[in-house]
Amino acid sequence: MAPRLKEKYASEVKAKLKSRFNITNDMAIPRLVKVVVNMGVGKAVENKARVEAAAKDLGMITGQQPTIRKSREAISAFKLREGMPIGCAVTLRGDRMWEFSDRLISIVLPRIRDFRGVKDRLDGRGNFTLGLAEQTVFPEIELDKVEFVQGMDITFVTTAGADEQGYALLKELGMPFVQKEAGDKKAKKKVG
Repeated sequence: MAPRLKEKYASEVKAKLKSRFNITNDMAIPRLVKVVVNMGVGKAVENKARVEAAAKDLGMITGQQPTIRKSREAISAFKLREGMPIGCAVTLRGDRMWEFSDRLISIVLPRIRDFRGVKDRLDGRGNFTLGLAEQTVFPEIELDKVEFVQGMDITFVTTAGADEQGYALLKELGMPFVQKEAGDKKAKKKVG
């Protein structure tokens, strides 16, 4: 059975994007290519077990074995040597990507305390990166077994060539972007 979000993309989102942007070729419709989940472990220099704990948690969250990332250069101010493990990452494609995205949008983000939406800053090529402060917002993580609280970056890579199409794709998939208030921010600053 296909993931729920993948079915939604095929049945609803593709048609909406095709008509909104007047796309004639079905292969030119923006789509999600991969989701990259990255945990940079800054304290790994002091305690090497932090990278292993982060990798274990990331594996449970994504359902895929993460790769350990090593430093490319030595930085003496941070006591960092070249080749030291400093983080871990997972690249999700196919059904795992769709399932992870669905869990993130429908379960994880609403669980965040005082959540008002994610900022709509894309990278200029239609890709979107979201930062989470801790891994404990995922239901797969048992709070009793968490050794270190660790943040992560989640990047959605799309085929959209521009931010407008990437934003529309992610919005249609259910990404809870912050609602823009009526009026301009600059106008509010002048008044207040």
